[in-house]
Amino acid sequence: MKIVGKIPKPDEGLHEELVKNHWTPMAEPTNVLTATLLSIPFMVLNGLISLGAIYVFSTISLEEYGLTSDSFILTINIGMIFLLYLLVIVHEFLHFIFIPGFLKSSKTKLGLTWFGGFVITEEKLSKSRYILITVAPYFILSILLPLVLGFLGLLTPTLKVLILLNALASSVDMLNLVLISKQVPSIGRIISNGPRSYWKSDEV
Repeated sequence: MKIVGKIPKPDEGLHEELVKNHWTPMAEPTNVLTATLLSIPFMVLNGLISLGAIYVFSTISLEEYGLTSDSFILTINIGMIFLLYLLVIVHEFLHFIFIPGFLKSSKTKLGLTWFGGFVITEEKLSKSRYILITVAPYFILSILLPLVLGFLGLLTPTLKVLILLNALASSVDMLNLVLISKQVPSIGRIISNGPRSYWKSDEV
């Protein structure tokens, strides 16, 4: 495992080697802005699904946050900033722990940047493992967690906000899920070269 401060750039030499060995580059967004724009529909869908999980045992309304239809005042304090930062760390950690051998892997990188956190691994992964890594933070924090906390009566207004923010932040993960599902065969494997992804069928 390596901790880095920015997303590593693709290695062009590795790119040529992978293509030579029948790894197919995935069709995917080439930068963060494009990925974010393409993921907007998933923000809406993720948010609605998480709201549904919250509403199983609770409700959510503007009045919970001291807001009414006559006023809208957003207050951000140091405590909330800390919780948002903690949310980013937990979200990325949940990607991280599902990577096989993540602690010993020299090909796995964990980092934080100005737009959030990221995890990149250059380990070869099965399609099913890659999907698990991709969806884990959203499923655990924005679907499973509100159901458990709601059942226990511990779903506070602050936690509801964090759960919904995680759902929105998981939109790029869901975009990746769709790209993987459509392009990679069920028996395929996936490898990364910096932000670029490649797949190869086990039949090749």
